[in-house]
Amino acid sequence: MSDRSVASRHHRHQATVRAGREELVVEGVPPDAWKWEIDRTSDPRREPGPINLQRYAFVPAYAGIATFFGLPLCLNPDDLRAGHVDVAVVGAPVDMSTGHRGAAYGPRAIRSDERILPNTPQMLVNPSTRIKPFEELTVVDYGDAAVDPFSIDNSMEPIRALVREIAGTGAIPIVLGGDHSILWPDAAAVADVYGAGKVGVIHFDAHPDCSHDLFGHPASHATPIRRLIEDEHVPGRNFIQIGLRSAIAPDDELFDWMREHGLRAHFMAEIDRRGFDVVLQQAIDEALDGPEYLFLSLDIDVLDPAFAPGTGTPEPPGLTNRELLPAIRRICHETPVVGMDVVEVAPHLDPGYTTTMNARRAIFEALTGIAMRRKGMPGPAYLDPGVDGPPPGQQT
Repeated sequence: MSDRSVASRHHRHQATVRAGREELVVEGVPPDAWKWEIDRTSDPRREPGPINLQRYAFVPAYAGIATFFGLPLCLNPDDLRAGHVDVAVVGAPVDMSTGHRGAAYGPRAIRSDERILPNTPQMLVNPSTRIKPFEELTVVDYGDAAVDPFSIDNSMEPIRALVREIAGTGAIPIVLGGDHSILWPDAAAVADVYGAGKVGVIHFDAHPDCSHDLFGHPASHATPIRRLIEDEHVPGRNFIQIGLRSAIAPDDELFDWMREHGLRAHFMAEIDRRGFDVVLQQAIDEALDGPEYLFLSLDIDVLDPAFAPGTGTPEPPGLTNRELLPAIRRICHETPVVGMDVVEVAPHLDPGYTTTMNARRAIFEALTGIAMRRKGMPGPAYLDPGVDGPPPGQQT
């Protein structure tokens, strides 16, 4: 039996804590219980593979067990391999950085806060490409990574280990955040599998997220890119950033650091001047210039607050969802994406569930793009000819 198993720890835990000048003995939850794995040796034996939790052929949005889009569940790498899984969705509910808190509830909201689309994924079709991603791909929910409720630093390695576990089977991990600190373990885990110098990052964000530290803390939602460059040996020129516009970052020192390390950053000022489609095409070209594989990181605050009010650090003016969603699909279709995260969804700040809806739809567009790439469909910017209207000059 594993020494991490809950079943082997039925004794009550005693912890000594200091309160003023006195020491108190507290009985209750051990300090590392958050990362103990459940002992499943006494569970009924089952063949490895995805576990379908649905009872009925059609499940409305408000019904069923809240996996992502009602997908089957996998619990270990044997399940992923036996199911020949292409994509595994996993949560990383970390939220200990600046701004409004609440992103720890992001994974739960992205999974469960659907109001329209049924939890019957095989019914869903992408309206722009007519692709049914859940028919083309085997997609599962992989639960959540272990997170220390009181330590962002302690949470990094368990997240990295679980994302690496997925990538090690050949499946693409899609990680639901959580704040943007998880980009460090997410992209590092993919680099562990594919090679640090071989992985690049396409980063949608209002903020550069490459500070040296945040109030002395090296792990935060403001520092993941610095950690990847300095600690994980991911080359600076392998980072392509889109949508930067913060009034507080980068300052002059950080701006110089970004240029010295070759980060290819596209600010909203450039998007306003040149147009989003032109900048997106350049970003895709840059992504294909160097890295063999790509990790796509979407901070939902890249959207204008009109489209994503439910986030910790909203800043206008941002992208529209009509710009972002097709861009996510294009990137996953036209570049070798091997991992993705969607971060900074804070559902308690989301009055009309707009932010959660756009985050979920971004993942749906990513899955569509991955399916299109697997099918070898043509690009760039493919649209189904039945829905994109007549060619220019032939309008009636």
